[in-house]
Amino acid sequence: MLVLLVYPTFGQEHKSDFFDLVPYVTTPKNVVDAMMKLGNVSQDDVVFDLGSGDGRIPIEAARRFGARGLGVEIDAELVEESKALAKEAGVSHLVTFIQGDLFELDLHEATVLVIYLFPDINLKLRPRLQKLSPGTKIITHNYDMGDWKPDELVEIMGDDGKLHKLFLWVIPETK
Repeated sequence: MLVLLVYPTFGQEHKSDFFDLVPYVTTPKNVVDAMMKLGNVSQDDVVFDLGSGDGRIPIEAARRFGARGLGVEIDAELVEESKALAKEAGVSHLVTFIQGDLFELDLHEATVLVIYLFPDINLKLRPRLQKLSPGTKIITHNYDMGDWKPDELVEIMGDDGKLHKLFLWVIPETK
């Protein structure tokens, strides 16, 4: 199973738009834990986190489950911080962090996709996501996908004292 966690990112040419549209916001630890549970992460998974910030999601998946991971982030400083944190956690052999653009990254291996983006960006991604392999799980953090009804909704009080919503969709088998 491949787990793909997606957070906001755009190409370098859109870097100023990125910071205007989707600020870097960390995900509380207990919300990361809830994502791992909802995605059923295991050592057989590869966790992709697009807009990975400080890399906490692929690092945690590697540390707790032995999953491999890829973090993609627009901010070069955060990419370097993520690499250092992975090394410190002893999982740098399992995770890779790169500077990149979620709209250009090949997603074909994904089986779980987690997104912490604003609704308009989720909707721009939706047609691409709906073409992922059957069984792929898509988890969005706090924002849904418009009229695409989720298969499950989990609400969790974050360590930050705020209510967080995790929406889950599973790409159906084609007929």
